[in-house]
Amino acid sequence: MKRLVAIALALLAAGCARGGDGTEIVVQRFFGECGAVYGRSTDVAAADTECGILTTLINRFQAENPDVRVKVNVVAWPGYAQLSAQVAAGDPPDLVTMHQSVISDYQRRGLLEPVSGVLREAGIDPAGFTAAARAGVVKDGDIYAMPWDTIGRLFHINAALMAEAGLMENGRPVLPNSPAELLDHARRFRAATGKPYLIQAHVNAPDFHVALLYTYLLAQRAIVFPDERRVRLNTPEARQIVALFRQIHQEALTTRNQDFPAATASFIKGDGGIFPVGTWMIGPYEAEAALPGRPLHGHYMVRPFPRLWGEATAFVDGHAWVMPRADRSAGERAAIARFLRFLADHNYEWARTGQLPAFEAVLAMPEFQRLPHRRDYAAIAEIGVQLPDYVQRQSAIQGLIGEELEAAVTGIKPVERALADAERRVNELLSRML
Repeated sequence: MKRLVAIALALLAAGCARGGDGTEIVVQRFFGECGAVYGRSTDVAAADTECGILTTLINRFQAENPDVRVKVNVVAWPGYAQLSAQVAAGDPPDLVTMHQSVISDYQRRGLLEPVSGVLREAGIDPAGFTAAARAGVVKDGDIYAMPWDTIGRLFHINAALMAEAGLMENGRPVLPNSPAELLDHARRFRAATGKPYLIQAHVNAPDFHVALLYTYLLAQRAIVFPDERRVRLNTPEARQIVALFRQIHQEALTTRNQDFPAATASFIKGDGGIFPVGTWMIGPYEAEAALPGRPLHGHYMVRPFPRLWGEATAFVDGHAWVMPRADRSAGERAAIARFLRFLADHNYEWARTGQLPAFEAVLAMPEFQRLPHRRDYAAIAEIGVQLPDYVQRQSAIQGLIGEELEAAVTGIKPVERALADAERRVNELLSRML
């Protein structure tokens, strides 16, 4: 009898702990594993890299909130196959890092909860999100995630080579304002330096030209996806954009036959003027520019993509925190709200990675503005544009379009045929969706 009473008391204590002091939330994230370096650290200001900063933030939250146990699942990037399996098994995590472009894949199937109520409980006003961040998490008129950042692509610039080509003015790079100017600058750069104006990843990098195509189509307010089942690519606007980058390739005004690692090495070695790649590369390139004797030393700059057509626009994505649909107690929801509040309060720390913050207040912080280059591309948080919220399977679509653009730019296919093939392949994919 004594043993039965002891067991009952132990179970009662465990139940009370789960519902009260022992509330547990499961946080699933990508961004890598770095427990060997940051596993016990709570000094967020001393942390570096996406993995280091996020690991240390979670450690600090746990230290400051001992009544909430945070169980962290670190998944291999991007982790969506694992998440789908967990959802199918009826055992999803409580919070998950997700690209904003992926949210619709889950939201349209009823697998995510709107987070408006949790944000209210956390005291987080969505009016404080940046324009780009807000657009990335609003689906069908409701908020399905707390945005964490905005990521986009920039012109990463070797200012020393630009100066050699006469393309610097008052210490700032001179960028083109039309397709004709882009060709003129690229030819002048090649003639003056003997190097290509652009460094580009053409091989096994399907997202590379897709980002350029989307940016300049959206800048012209082109309707790329008329509805959730169709894409429109074989248009005069798209043909002009692709023809420009095909001509740049034909005239050897860009690097050729390089994948992303090779293109990155070319930029670091000073083998070209401008590398159009993501915000996430600012940290590594800034570290390279700080090394005396290196080609980028003292000569590294960044700018948003120049306006070539239409209006100033940047095609962007972002990371966010979503809440898979599940039965949760009031205590668990309160813990989730507290965790999101903590992350929102430390969004500046995350912005040190090079990604733009999700909150207007962080953009305005003097500390943020003093970070390297932030003033030069902060506008992307306002001019950033994503695809319509009904577009699903964006990663797969990007891969299909990217294959055809690579064929068009490198001359394997005529531009019009490549765009027609891209349109057909994407529409076939969309037609098979449930």
